[in-house]
Parts: sequence; structure tokens; C-alpha cells
Amino acid sequence: MSNHDQDVTDDFESAGVPDSFGRLWTPYRMAYIKGGQDQVKTEADCPFCAGPSRTDEEALIVHRGEHAYALLNLFPYNPGHLLVCPYRHVPDYTDLTQEETMEIAQITQKAMTVIRAVSYPHGFNLGMNQGASGGAGIAAHLHQHLVPRWSGDANFFPIIAQTKAIPATLGEIRQQIAEAWDEVHA
Repeated sequence: MSNHDQDVTDDFESAGVPDSFGRLWTPYRMAYIKGGQDQVKTEADCPFCAGPSRTDEEALIVHRGEHAYALLNLFPYNPGHLLVCPYRHVPDYTDLTQEETMEIAQITQKAMTVIRAVSYPHGFNLGMNQGASGGAGIAAHLHQHLVPRWSGDANFFPIIAQTKAIPATLGEIRQQIAEAWDEVHA
């Protein structure tokens, strides 16, 4: 075996091994990522386009604005994990109008204030995954994630047991956030 072949073999054998970055490899999530890409290609297939035509309870919507809305993530990382979506079926942040961009930002700020008032998180993760290679589960319709975080909320349960403990139902969480939306001032 040449030195080059040995280097490639060493690299291959170390793939997936935790390193100084503390990576956690979650290959089981690839089925969710690929599944979303295969299923949503048009507005007719898009759950974010269909959601606003349903009741707030059915679609898990906590707030409807003029250009965008907020709903609970059907597969939350933590309780209160929201998605902020434009009503328009657009795939990229650069496709948004100024009005949509502003309203998504305003809804995100308000959502953070409301979630702080109802569940007292210690922090938040905010983010948009752009495109399939960027990790978007549904790349065809832009959506921003807002994930409340608490110290010590991450553990190995999802990785080892493929289980996530969420202490309330999505319906209960949706109701708490939706009811507090107009009461809490940003």
C-alpha cells in the first residue's frame, strides 16, 4: 500500500469520529432531509403554502401577519421551536421583498419576547438553512427557525435512543404561545 493509499484509508477510518470540534454525527437525520427535498417541489406539495388555509390549531400557527406567519415546527428540537415563513412560496432569502424581510424580523423578535414570557429559555438559536446542500429540510419554501434553548437541554438521548423528550404536546405549546402573543409587548 502506498503512502497516499494509507493516508486515504486513515482519513476514511477516522470519518465520523469526534474530534476537537466536538461533532456529533447524526446520520439518521439524512432520511428527514432527503425526504423533505423529494416531497416538496411545487406550491401544491408545500406544507408552508398549505398551512395558512387551515385553522391555526390544525396548522400549529401561533401568529398570522400580512406577509409572513409563525408556526410550531412539527419536528421540534425543543418545546416552542417555531418557524417563521413568508406566505409566498420562495426558496431563498434574496427572493424576499423588503416588506417580507421586515415582517419576518418583526415576527421573530415578537416570538422571542413571547417565548421568554411563557417558558423562560436561557437563549435562542435563530437560523435559515438555504438549499438542500445547506441543510434545509424543505428548501423550496424559505423558513426561519427559532429554537428556544435552556442550559443543559442537549443530551445524547436523541442520538442513542432516537428519542426526544418534549414535556408538552404541540397543541398545548401552540395554545400558550398564541394566547400570549397579543398580551406580551415587544
